[in-house]
Amino acid sequence: MATNPPIVALRGASLSFGGNPVFEKADLPVGIGDRLCLVGRNGSGKSTLMKALAGLADIDSGERFQQPGARIAYLQQEPVFAKDSTVGQYVAEGLPPVQDNAPRDHLVESVVRRLGLAPETPTARLSGGESRRAALARTLVSDPDVLLLDEPTNHLDLPTIEWLEQELLGFRGGILLVSHDRAFLTRLGQKTYWLERGELRRTNQSFAHFEDWADKLLADEEMQAQKLNRRIAEEMRWLREGLTARRKRNMGRVKALMLNRRERAERIRPSGRMIVSVETAEGAGTAIIEANHIAKSFPQPDGTEKLLVKDFSTRIIRRDRIGLIGPNGAGKTTLLKMLIGELKPDKGRVKIGFGVEIAYFDQKREQLNPTTSLWETLAPGGDTVFINGKPKHVATYLKEFLFQDRQFRSPVGSLSGGERNRLLLAKLFSQPHNFLVMDEPTNDLDMETLDLLQEVIADYEGTVLLVSHDRDFLDRTVTAMLAVEGEGKVTEYAGGYRDYLAQRPAPVEDGPKAARPAAAPKAEKPKSAPAKLSYKDQRELDQLPGMIDKLGTEIAKLEEKLADPDLFRRDPDGFQKTSALLERAQAALAKSEDRWLELESLREGIEQAKTV
Repeated sequence: MATNPPIVALRGASLSFGGNPVFEKADLPVGIGDRLCLVGRNGSGKSTLMKALAGLADIDSGERFQQPGARIAYLQQEPVFAKDSTVGQYVAEGLPPVQDNAPRDHLVESVVRRLGLAPETPTARLSGGESRRAALARTLVSDPDVLLLDEPTNHLDLPTIEWLEQELLGFRGGILLVSHDRAFLTRLGQKTYWLERGELRRTNQSFAHFEDWADKLLADEEMQAQKLNRRIAEEMRWLREGLTARRKRNMGRVKALMLNRRERAERIRPSGRMIVSVETAEGAGTAIIEANHIAKSFPQPDGTEKLLVKDFSTRIIRRDRIGLIGPNGAGKTTLLKMLIGELKPDKGRVKIGFGVEIAYFDQKREQLNPTTSLWETLAPGGDTVFINGKPKHVATYLKEFLFQDRQFRSPVGSLSGGERNRLLLAKLFSQPHNFLVMDEPTNDLDMETLDLLQEVIADYEGTVLLVSHDRDFLDRTVTAMLAVEGEGKVTEYAGGYRDYLAQRPAPVEDGPKAARPAAAPKAEKPKSAPAKLSYKDQRELDQLPGMIDKLGTEIAKLEEKLADPDLFRRDPDGFQKTSALLERAQAALAKSEDRWLELESLREGIEQAKTV
């Protein structure tokens, strides 16, 4: 298959840090029209390899080639800003030189605003995510021959990611992408490079075929490893027998054995897969969250009110997996915080169910103190964490999340973004909970960790509510979507992201022929609230928690009895009777939980009315 001549390339390039190879004898050419993906786990050296290709990192051996006059634009993960600069000034520095001095401010402003930034904003005031978007804007306006993009979709919302895809599909130069976003890579990538244990491998197939290709390579390696193990066993047997019989070592065979051992160690050491157990709290009922006609708005600098949520109602029950999507600034985090009780709605009411224990993954990672060590973060003042009621040494637990011994006493501030996300996951998973709430958990995580997180969510006995812009991750994890669509509108859709795309209505054109929505029915005049709960209702409310606990215990015992695989064969009548009892107990529990929610909401409404 004919390939374009490279604009920039690495040829036989090798680089090591501290004696450990990052990559060895790597060949990576990028030519006009190339759409290349570079994948690998966090810490495998993808960013270092990309910096070497950009000419920003020296290689130990091999060659870097760049065509004379070619422009290479590199999007790095942590941009550096000049003192007292604005976003517009920073982005304009990326513009290519021109001969005619034509004004190009409109290009800078167009790209900057499309990425959700204002040109006049001082760069010193940008958050981490905003800094990344400013760096992306600077890269896009540079009119390069080759784009080297390191995690370009991090901190972008879905509409902006889709816009970026269109921009890159229309780009005539070469592209090399590092990303964890499978949907993004699948749409753009035509060839895939895989950096694994210092070796850069390539398939000429698109990213859609990457996992099948990688699985085959690993299966072949496993077969070779088994042959190596047999060879080591044979050499060990010879060594023992030879020493006993002749008292003389054949040093050539001993050295071969040592080399075989070292090869096996290299195969084993980097396997690095996270091992995750989740501490699940007991006692949550069927009803997790009930939101009734909630609304929220915030004042703006010009004196107006920005409506984020208007008249939204939903009911979330146990084992639901809900995805929350929408443009940046539309109100996703606001809605999330209202649903979990961290933010009070202006109107309406949110009720959190009986026995619900929330674990909240905050996208800003504010639960992590940058000056505290990893050890202290997980086990303050001690050395033990408890997972499902069993003690585990904090060092063992940290290793399960792929942290090295040298990092245990290091401050959190020394970690990369992906490592901080892993630490926050470790912290959350060590706490009892039955409702996992995650705000942008996929940022900075590699695909392997995303796969593991997907498995955790699939096996989790509790309820999940997550905000994400990763379309593939949403399709793999959620059963329903809440779409924050702007101007206060929130719509619920069944299924994952693809189902949402299929169900959402087509946008309606403005104008005299546009269809108008039917007028909403007039709300009934609310009845005046009673002064207090009746004696009967208050007594019922007091008794319901004990009843719910009792029913939960009864259900657990019945489920345990039915788990006996021989019960049906041994006692078919008993099996049918137990199944009927379980069905009645589950119905009674659901009814009790609904009644508790109803009475608790009524009690809260009375208390609020007294304060008005």
